[in-house]
Amino acid sequence: MKPLLLSACTVTTCLGVGLNAHGDALRDNRSGLAPCTFETVDLPTWVGEVSGVDSVVLPGALAHFDCRNHRLALLALQADGFEDRVREAVARHGASRVGVFMGTSTSGILQTELAYRRRDPVTGALPPDFSYAGTHNPYALAEFLRQHLGITGQSTTISTACSSSAKVFAAAARQIELGTLDAALVGGVDSLCLTTLYGFASLELTSAEPCRPCDASRDGISIGEGAAYALLERAGPVRADATWLLGAGESSDAHHMSAPHPEGLGARMAMQAALRSAGLAASDIHYINLHGTATPANDVSEGKAVAAVFGEGAVCSSTKGATGHTLGAAGAVESVLCALALTDQFVPGSPGTRELDPAIPLRYQLRSASAPLRLALTNSFGFGGSNCSLVLGRRSRQ
Repeated sequence: MKPLLLSACTVTTCLGVGLNAHGDALRDNRSGLAPCTFETVDLPTWVGEVSGVDSVVLPGALAHFDCRNHRLALLALQADGFEDRVREAVARHGASRVGVFMGTSTSGILQTELAYRRRDPVTGALPPDFSYAGTHNPYALAEFLRQHLGITGQSTTISTACSSSAKVFAAAARQIELGTLDAALVGGVDSLCLTTLYGFASLELTSAEPCRPCDASRDGISIGEGAAYALLERAGPVRADATWLLGAGESSDAHHMSAPHPEGLGARMAMQAALRSAGLAASDIHYINLHGTATPANDVSEGKAVAAVFGEGAVCSSTKGATGHTLGAAGAVESVLCALALTDQFVPGSPGTRELDPAIPLRYQLRSASAPLRLALTNSFGFGGSNCSLVLGRRSRQ
């Protein structure tokens, strides 16, 4: 693929709002996870809840989009001057030449959960103020941002579980290369809800402690919420330290509805495709941000896949011990964290991980450390075998 400039980016998770909060936390090896006190949830688990979401007020003209997911979306959009950068791009390229590509897994489903509590006791009808189209509907996220920013180009939401907001980078890149767009707002937003928390608990995938990716005693995930965005544009005048999207690889192994392929087949295919897309060899990659959910099956499967492609060459870590697993937002969150690592020249550590599993033969980074990084790869693997890997770099390979 032709390299695309990440001309701006931002991220919001339980670590805080904006790039500086995340850079400081990752370099200090801090986690934002805490015991779950969300809503009415009664589960022995830790979560990554974002502070201040409920105090966000949507513009009056967009009130029918009001839900936790879109409040989180707006909170993140306004960090790091990112909204201003998008509006500048719209003015520069034209509203019809900018697209919106968003990823989410559950969108505003919490609003539906809350509405069900207020059903008519006789008819069972949902309350008249409930708007499925503006909240629970997965496309509502992209439509909310499109209307708020005045964008009229192609707009879509991808919902492929935990690969959702990685795949939007690939989808946007294809449209820009085809010439239908000159720039794209890409990203992902997923917020806490009862369906997700109780659903993963019913699958026995949540941990009663903060998650420990690749740890010998890991026993499950910590669910988080988050939002992250990037602005992708064709090459123009850029800084020497600019970050680029260099390659994207996707696969669908369809091994099992919720379990990864035991040998990491689809993961391996996605990483190899990303390298081919970027015109790179495995030995060129300096850092790999693992999907690293901290479940026994996922980490072993991914470890085998990474070892098969990279050997023990690239240093690896999972940042989910810091942010929790932000599900449909994870691809975008971790892409932006990779861009931050490339810009600030450090390898993120893995808060919570204490003793590495000897069955995972990787150069795993326990604690953050400075490093001369130029090229990074990030993995996002979803239920049903939907996989995506992205390659980011500090300079164009044109």
